[in-house]
Amino acid sequence: MRRRDFAIGLLLAAAIDTVRAQQPAKQHQIAVVVPAGSVAVEQPFFAELERLGDIGGRNLTVERYSGEGRPEGFTDLARQVVERNPDAIIAVSNPIALAVRAATSTIPIVFIGVEPISTGLVPSLAHPGGNITGVTIDAGEEIEGKRLQILKEAVPSASRVALLDMRAYWEEDVQPLREPSRQLQITPIGMLLQEATPSEVQRVFAEIPQERPDAIIVSARPEFIASRKLIVQLVEKSRLPAIYPWRGYMEVGGLMAYASDLGELGRRMADDVHEILNGANPGDIPIYQPTKFEFLVNLKAAKALGFTLPPSILARADEVIE
Repeated sequence: MRRRDFAIGLLLAAAIDTVRAQQPAKQHQIAVVVPAGSVAVEQPFFAELERLGDIGGRNLTVERYSGEGRPEGFTDLARQVVERNPDAIIAVSNPIALAVRAATSTIPIVFIGVEPISTGLVPSLAHPGGNITGVTIDAGEEIEGKRLQILKEAVPSASRVALLDMRAYWEEDVQPLREPSRQLQITPIGMLLQEATPSEVQRVFAEIPQERPDAIIVSARPEFIASRKLIVQLVEKSRLPAIYPWRGYMEVGGLMAYASDLGELGRRMADDVHEILNGANPGDIPIYQPTKFEFLVNLKAAKALGFTLPPSILARADEVIE
């Protein structure tokens, strides 16, 4: 009798295991919202999600939305995304994250953007609270000052430096440059776009000769990443040295970059999403802040510009592209 009960138990256990194996994996839906075009962080983000077992087309549905470079439409776009009620929303850039947070206090948000405390996204990096977490692309406002210092070292004679930026964020973005500019005896000039579109990029570059800058800094705003190839081409045409915020600009011919690793940040975002899809509260997940930055120099770009980089710049570079 006991042998029969044991045999029946084995059969039941086998049957339960078979049913479990046949059950489909739990389906999750995420929304990826970008300000314009595509961003370099997406490839490492999805690769890490797949490594963690969250695979598009199998147990994960991904819906992608773009703000088309028009900040005035972000509020409506956020409402559209929230109406779809995804399990998590990936918000690329602070303006997108702010619009999404205003549209929902319940759907988890994982953002990537600039320093989130001063821009009002969260009260604390360690304890963001509410329904939001994510990664910040810099280690504080001093990073912009660092880029300006590097540019001054590369171009000692520079007295006027243009900042390619969005008009809506100019006052916020130029603030960290005011004290370094004063110390370095540099006047910052705004090259300001109304929208992050190719036509607007071309317009502001057409106006460069009127402002007579000696060099250019490209803002770290994610809106510009989609147009990075056009921006680098127009910088080369202007014959002005420039420093960029991401390696992606170097890959299309940029001269210099002082940048955090977007691949690392993408993987960190994926880790956050994976935790959230498995029940974690986003407000309890600390916001990640990079600690390592790379200084990259492109000698091929310097040659194309007819520009000679000082030996001190080459000596301090973490990577020299030839």
